[in-house]
Amino acid sequence: MEKHTTEQLQAVCSQVRRDILRMVHACQSGHPGASLGCTEFFVALYFDQMKHSNSFNPDGIGEDLFFLSNGHISPVWYSVLSRSGYFDTEELKTFRKINSRLQGHPATEEGLPGIRVASGSLGQGLSVAIGAALAKKLNGDEQLVYALMGDGEQQEGQIWEAAMCAPHHGVDNLIASIDVNGQQIDGPTREVMNLLDLKAKWEAFGWEVIVTENGNDITEVIASLEKAKGLLGRGKPVLNLLHTDMGYGVDFMVGTHKWHGVAPNDEQLENALGQLEETLGDY
Repeated sequence: MEKHTTEQLQAVCSQVRRDILRMVHACQSGHPGASLGCTEFFVALYFDQMKHSNSFNPDGIGEDLFFLSNGHISPVWYSVLSRSGYFDTEELKTFRKINSRLQGHPATEEGLPGIRVASGSLGQGLSVAIGAALAKKLNGDEQLVYALMGDGEQQEGQIWEAAMCAPHHGVDNLIASIDVNGQQIDGPTREVMNLLDLKAKWEAFGWEVIVTENGNDITEVIASLEKAKGLLGRGKPVLNLLHTDMGYGVDFMVGTHKWHGVAPNDEQLENALGQLEETLGDY
């Protein structure tokens, strides 16, 4: 994979944030908050860390795989997939439109490149990622599997079934991350259902746990993913607690659950885009 400088990666992040805002505004529907907050993570994965191909590889052998469990943050994934060559950026204009391949939650029936499983019914993505990681082991494939979950999603019981399963079966080719932004649709996670000490919980379930203190710093995100890779192959999966700010990059959206699933109006869009440099060209 071609390596990019920090400045180049930051430029991609700025454009991805512009894409997110314009997509959600155009259809007046979608989830901008956590999409903006997870931008550095997705850019780090697809532009720096993962070995992947932007052509469809049905069995995924010989490349790293990524599974998005909190599928409502599809805008950031679609933008990064298009900006890394999976499909033309013009298709971003169809987000959440009738018969579009870019549905509100990622779907597979229309064959959108890069999407391997429908997601958005929270709690299920980690289980799928574990299955893919086990399949790689059976196939003698040394490439890795990545997954992303939300912190509010940790309130789902299936997460903890999967958390038990992976260490039991020695799934040590998997890096799962949690977007720890402290927000969910109804308010702060500490008020809806307090998650308490996630690090201690995941360690108690048998995972190696690392912490990314600033998930909106591209260099720190990359360093954490490199650290995670260094812990693989020892009989345990790795969990990355990725601390981000919901709505990061736009001053009136940052740090609040109010932009979890609300689209900006015309004036708000203009304000937000004025805070973000157009670096790769708007679609």
